[in-house]
Amino acid sequence: MKSRLLFLVASASVLAATAHAAGKLVAGPMLGYAAHRETFIWVETRDARRVALDYWLAGKPETKQTIEKDRLRETIVGGQISHFRPGLLEPGAHYEYSLSVDGVKQTFPYPLTFQTLPLWEWRTSPPDFRFIFGTCAYLNEPAYDRPGQPYGRTLETFRHMADSGADFMLWGGDNWYYREADFDSISGLWHRAQHDRAQPAYQKLFAVMNHYATWDDHDYGSDDSNKGFEFKDETLRIFKAYWGNPGYGEADNPGVYHKFFWGDAAFFVMDNRSYRDDDYLGSTDTREMKTQYGARQRDWLKQSLLAVQRLGHFTFKFIVTGGQVITDFGGRTETFAYFQAEREELLKFIKEHHITGVIFLSGDVHFTELAREKLTDTQWVYELTSSPLSAGETKFGQGERARDPHRVEGTAVDDQNFSLLSIHGPKNDREITITCIDKQGVKRWEQTIKAAELK
Repeated sequence: MKSRLLFLVASASVLAATAHAAGKLVAGPMLGYAAHRETFIWVETRDARRVALDYWLAGKPETKQTIEKDRLRETIVGGQISHFRPGLLEPGAHYEYSLSVDGVKQTFPYPLTFQTLPLWEWRTSPPDFRFIFGTCAYLNEPAYDRPGQPYGRTLETFRHMADSGADFMLWGGDNWYYREADFDSISGLWHRAQHDRAQPAYQKLFAVMNHYATWDDHDYGSDDSNKGFEFKDETLRIFKAYWGNPGYGEADNPGVYHKFFWGDAAFFVMDNRSYRDDDYLGSTDTREMKTQYGARQRDWLKQSLLAVQRLGHFTFKFIVTGGQVITDFGGRTETFAYFQAEREELLKFIKEHHITGVIFLSGDVHFTELAREKLTDTQWVYELTSSPLSAGETKFGQGERARDPHRVEGTAVDDQNFSLLSIHGPKNDREITITCIDKQGVKRWEQTIKAAELK
């Protein structure tokens, strides 16, 4: 009897150990936001009981600290998403870290490190840094794609991005594409985010630099979605689960809009879907101004621009939004051409309040270009449109787009590509160098904008 009891106990232990060992890493780690004394690390697992993050100052393992997650909730598609926020870190420091799932240390073909932002304000000149901007990342899944040629053209772009040496990546929308099989059910929506995030082509990119994101129609809902999309509350939950932004809208005005700072640049990341009127709604069909952002978000942007302008630390102010702002192709694309009063109000505000250093970052249109518009005799605003990362491209032909007077000559690219932006130079002579790099790693064009042009 005693032997049988020992056998049963041993068998139960083996079964428990087997179940414990079943936990696996689905995707990640991904670095989210970075601050002077904090950062964000994202991980998705399946069938795990515990996920642990060990981190320490680079080269100083004796400083190791540990964060554990042992109450892992499953999403509707079986994933377990963990958000780690190591805090009270040293500013301007490099850290190493490791990740364990159910006590098993995970291995990767690249080092796991993160950085905090240097405390340069009132102390030194602003630090030089580089970041990537891009939009429209379509990853094929044949069972649910439309018939014919796959819309996802390449994964090579992401490899070149991972090897670029950039400090962070800014995803400008259409970061995944909901299909017809996705956007009419909650489970379909969660599946798309999980499927794309787990792709091997992404893993190094997500691990080697920080990431910030906004959305456009395809990762918000169906094509050309407006504020009436029926599952917008759920897609907001999904976006919050899968991205590590420092904030999401306001408590009484939900959305994905937020701001963050890196060096002497401020980034205002807009939500052009949650409060968007339909593109074809006439201006006389609504009591208020026809809008992409809604009155509350518009006011948030204005107040944030004024606050940053008065702080005086920030040479450049990037306004990130899904559709193009400056250019106007007769209202045939999802641009501010549909929202002319809102565009005029925004540009007028920038001009009248002397907001300097403004550059718009946009996407959606499946081609890349640099455009500019003169606000005053001495002040320009620029717009970098960067698209697509991997989705199908839009060809210019000989139409209106090919003759756009706002475009800086030689900057049109109708192939898969990304933009690398480098902010550099002495304190009183800062400049931005923008490099467009295609899916083969070839530099297609390079332009430098001096801060003096934006004042």
